[in-house]
Amino acid sequence: MPHPKAKVHHMFELIEPTATVTFSEVPNEAFLALGMRNYWDGYFAGRAAPLGLVPAEVVHAVFYNFADGEVARHIPWVWGKTTPKEAIAVRERGSATALRQMIGELADSPDLVRVADLATRAAISAPIEGRALYAGLRTLDVPEEPVARLWHAATLLREHRGDGHNAALVAHGIGGTEAHVLLALSRGMRPEEFGRIHHLPKTQLAAVVDGLRDRGLVDAAGGFTDAGRKTKERIEALTDELAAPAYDVLSADELDELVAGLEPITAAVEAVDD
Repeated sequence: MPHPKAKVHHMFELIEPTATVTFSEVPNEAFLALGMRNYWDGYFAGRAAPLGLVPAEVVHAVFYNFADGEVARHIPWVWGKTTPKEAIAVRERGSATALRQMIGELADSPDLVRVADLATRAAISAPIEGRALYAGLRTLDVPEEPVARLWHAATLLREHRGDGHNAALVAHGIGGTEAHVLLALSRGMRPEEFGRIHHLPKTQLAAVVDGLRDRGLVDAAGGFTDAGRKTKERIEALTDELAAPAYDVLSADELDELVAGLEPITAAVEAVDD
């Protein structure tokens, strides 16, 4: 059944911290042990593995928001150190271990089993059309162990939403680096301060901002114009709309139960990050 868009967006806020434990220290160390040179080698090996041995150009297209050439510094080099199958297994083990450490006694709670089951029902029910990364993840076996299953479900839901977000960006004519600039501005940050793009050459970043200014989305001071703010809001609203079908398989009571079960887990993960 359809659910209120506000609740769908809240689900994004709840699953994001659980899914992104995959980018934390424990999984990173596991990838370094395989021979990865740095964090980003492990990032691309683990996240791109469900796509198989595809060229850097394909990963760049699917991930959408990396600057030109960034993916090619890692793909296909990482596949000389590991295989997609091994990277998937290492990522799952490391992520489940990290999540278990972060949530403590909640990991062994009977409630977590129910939360993992509800999240998995939603995660494997969404449409795959146009969702390349989500479709790749859907081909993987669902873990039996509850903590690993919860992480896997959160990752499916995150990447399903992410694929939809990319579609929304394309529909609004916003490129990958431009999307990061708009996100930085929405958080009250200057683009050169934002973690995902602060490393880019200043001239390259300035050219992106100038392009947004020419389109009337950024003002002379480098902040949002009304049109820019409304464009960002429309993109986020469409992203939530495209993410909503994943939860249609759940009744209103079941989604409420999932939200209530995820809230303490999310709080525990975020407490570690703080």
